[in-house]
Amino acid sequence: MARKFFVGGNFKMNGTCASTKSIVDNLNNATLDPNTEVVIAPPALHLLSVLAQIKSGANVQVAAQNVFTAASGAYTGEISPVQLKDAGVPWVIIGHSERRTLFGDTDEVVAQKTKAALDAGLSVIACIGETLAERESDKTFEVVDRQVAAIAKLVTDWSNVVVAYEPVWAIGTGKVATSAQAQEVHKHVREFLASAVSPQVAESTRILYGGSVTASNSKELATQPDVDGFLVGGASLKPEFVDIINSRQ
Repeated sequence: MARKFFVGGNFKMNGTCASTKSIVDNLNNATLDPNTEVVIAPPALHLLSVLAQIKSGANVQVAAQNVFTAASGAYTGEISPVQLKDAGVPWVIIGHSERRTLFGDTDEVVAQKTKAALDAGLSVIACIGETLAERESDKTFEVVDRQVAAIAKLVTDWSNVVVAYEPVWAIGTGKVATSAQAQEVHKHVREFLASAVSPQVAESTRILYGGSVTASNSKELATQPDVDGFLVGGASLKPEFVDIINSRQ
């Protein structure tokens, strides 16, 4: 089964009302590859305005950058999956390395958030990836296996899950995994999914690469058989994001 190419844009904690509107205007006016699924993740403050601004028929969806496990309650500062669903936000990024390292999201918390989001009817971009120390210690496979296994303990239906492999050492550093390095890990993750979940899930689940993706390296990365798209950080704030979306054209 052919996996539809997927490009996500994670704006992180960047953008004013005006600059975010400019990014969406650029996407509205661009010719985007119709064979690529596009999802952008603005800061929570801008989710509703971005939803309203995306023109009808545009090939662009919206994601939150994080979510909590509970449906409602006394959790100051958090957003629930039920609230996102109610607001018309279809996607959420879960387990980004910045959430893991800066805010203490463990593998178990990432799995709980993923299950809660899926149970609420959301689609999930689940992030995995190793640090530089872990890669240099030859622990890359061990780390991504552990991260995927935690989710697999709680999630059986992966039809609304996209996995994003983001080597932590390549995020925002300008360092990029070579296309061969990315393919090696993506292939391993797919093989692990086949054994931990099922061969069908492994074949159908899209695995994205993230980590200093730019218009200059996206075309080569996109040629790899197990790279099904990208989760883009800083470049998603720039006009070149359109070129990354169109990497397979």
